[in-house]
Amino acid sequence: MFKIAFIGQKGIPVPQGGVERHVEELSIRLARDGHQVFVYTRPRFVPKEYKKYEQVNLINLPSLSTKNLDAISHTFISTLHAVFKLNADIIHYHGVGPSLLSWLPKILNKKIKVVSTIHSADWEHQKWSLFARLMLKLGCKFACQFADETIAVSRELQKYCLAKYKKDVAYIPNGVSLPTKDKGKILTNFKLQPNKYLLIVTRLIKHKGIHYLIEAFKNIKEKYGNDERFKDLKLVIVGSTAFTEKYQQYLLRLTKNRTDIIFTGVQTGVNLNTLFKNAYLYVQPSESEGLSISILEAMSCGKAVLVSDIKENLELISGNSQTGAIGFDFQNKNIRDLTHKIELLIRHPSIVRKVGLKAKAYVKLYYNWEEIVDRTEKIYKNVVLVKDKVKKLGPGFNLALAR
Repeated sequence: MFKIAFIGQKGIPVPQGGVERHVEELSIRLARDGHQVFVYTRPRFVPKEYKKYEQVNLINLPSLSTKNLDAISHTFISTLHAVFKLNADIIHYHGVGPSLLSWLPKILNKKIKVVSTIHSADWEHQKWSLFARLMLKLGCKFACQFADETIAVSRELQKYCLAKYKKDVAYIPNGVSLPTKDKGKILTNFKLQPNKYLLIVTRLIKHKGIHYLIEAFKNIKEKYGNDERFKDLKLVIVGSTAFTEKYQQYLLRLTKNRTDIIFTGVQTGVNLNTLFKNAYLYVQPSESEGLSISILEAMSCGKAVLVSDIKENLELISGNSQTGAIGFDFQNKNIRDLTHKIELLIRHPSIVRKVGLKAKAYVKLYYNWEEIVDRTEKIYKNVVLVKDKVKKLGPGFNLALAR
């Protein structure tokens, strides 16, 4: 069993964020398997008093709480702590930003193994400055060059690393836990009817494309608002900002005086499950993704999804030769096409239900956390045990033989 330090996430439990959800699910299961797991948290997101979550140890350290320096400053301090105080066996960086420092443990203590997970092509996200994007792209390069093992959460990210940096990284996707309870009062609180609303769950960030969905929804209500199938339809937007308050204000201006477009803020647990399970359709218009956990969550609830046709989204909904497509797509950034696809899907509820059930079965089979944890543990064993064995045998030893 290993002593594992997770660095890069805001912390756990945190109500929103794909990286944070990934770290939470992974760390809890690794701790149950007997590993000593330590997750570094930031004071803005997790109270300092929280020392334990499930069986996971929480270490709260300070950061420079600004948009550009929050993550990297916390990563630097956490790395020093993991090396000198924790004496970890493995430091696992999450995200390309934190992976900028994936070289540091190797200088400070060569016995510590480094794993980096690339969750998204963050350098494509519009909220970052040009300099920040360059640093994030460099972080991806460092993750490929300096980590003992690199993980990508999507096939597209895996292909990118191979093409750009000649690095054959491991593919381990995000997972999803199938929901059970859906008895929250949130439908009543927001005056929602089952199967009468479109849903999106995301941070309010421009590259998530929420403005495209709002405009498409407004178009539909303007054209078909008197039709019984569209009259009571609402759009529910779940999530909050991430240093993106200006974008939030823009969205509020787009929806001013509308009662059919609802911002619920962040929702978790039973309330979030209730929103997923009672939605008619889940829509995800993002311009850039790694591997969207919210799409997986919608599918796990038996919901059909309509997503932008970026490669990472198509990877999720393409299914396989047995299932066929398990979701629908529209042309990225194209409001007219998005409007048309939503209209078609509202008019064909039987197809929507059928595809949603196929998606649920597919996600249960291919994106379950138990298998993801097993594959991650194999990565850890490989970097700690096999790589040490290779060192003893000498540089000419073929790693494939050790496996």
